[in-house]
Amino acid sequence: MARPLDRVRLALLRGAGTPARFFVRHREARVLASGLLVIGFALILTIVAPFWLLALGPVIWGIPHVLSDFRYLVLRPGLHRRIGLCLGVGLPLAVAGAGWYPVEAGLAAAGMAALLARGSAGRKAVVLVLVAVLSWLSVRVGSLSLLIFAHAHNFIAIALWWSWRPARGWMRFGVPIAFLLAGAALWWGGLAPPGSSVNWAPQGMGDHYHLGQLAPGLADPWALRLVLLYAFAQAVHYGIWLRLIPEEDRPQPSPRTFAASYRALERDFGTPLLWGALVLMSGLAIWAVVDLVEARAGYLRMALFHGYLELAAAALLFVEGRRGFEATREAMA
Repeated sequence: MARPLDRVRLALLRGAGTPARFFVRHREARVLASGLLVIGFALILTIVAPFWLLALGPVIWGIPHVLSDFRYLVLRPGLHRRIGLCLGVGLPLAVAGAGWYPVEAGLAAAGMAALLARGSAGRKAVVLVLVAVLSWLSVRVGSLSLLIFAHAHNFIAIALWWSWRPARGWMRFGVPIAFLLAGAALWWGGLAPPGSSVNWAPQGMGDHYHLGQLAPGLADPWALRLVLLYAFAQAVHYGIWLRLIPEEDRPQPSPRTFAASYRALERDFGTPLLWGALVLMSGLAIWAVVDLVEARAGYLRMALFHGYLELAAAALLFVEGRRGFEATREAMA
């Protein structure tokens, strides 16, 4: 199946000539172009069909992006072989995924990641103090902490992507600058969907549904703007995990063929897990055809843990640095 796609891509690259060869040879340019395409696509969908984007985004890209989370945060660096770290972080993640005080449990997972990391005591202390402060605040605000984390979680991917490889040249700044400018335009009203886009929504998932979930009690026009910002940031979050971080993590600077990408995916996950993921994705798609509202809610319940996994990974990266991740991978190779 992959070989026909590779032949088509090769023909397109040959037809494109010199510009295509430039992007094939230069990872930074390719990442910048991919990031700007992701941001542009997310922004257009946010303006044209914001509530369809919120409804279908998790159903279409949700499971693949969770798999990418697990692949690049756990499997690729070999963290699953560090048993003490897995237990220390995994137990609070399981509690968070079960929905028992999820923010507090997720913060505990981040604290354990820092505590068990291989790094300086100073950096560990910074994370632990921050975790303690955020835990205290989450208890103070109660269930509102879930909503705050839901919005903040979409921005964690930008920070993780930024830390993946050392910055090299001005191209590195293009993606975060474009993201911040687009987000600011949505928040301050410089970009807004027309009334027809706001009224176009899946049955049962119109503006009142999403405003009630993502901006309860917030006055107009800020409530709709916050929902639009969430829709945009969530779509970019998916794109970062499915496109940018795989580009950054690849050892060679040139892109892989589709066949090589599948072999790498199979090597990282194993065939049974890949087929299980395919079955899960197919089941979610069928469920969405029958009941989109419940399918989306079911996915969000199932994937609750992954945001806290990203938080724990961010804490680990801060303490160990990217070199720590790479050292674990090389030791396990």
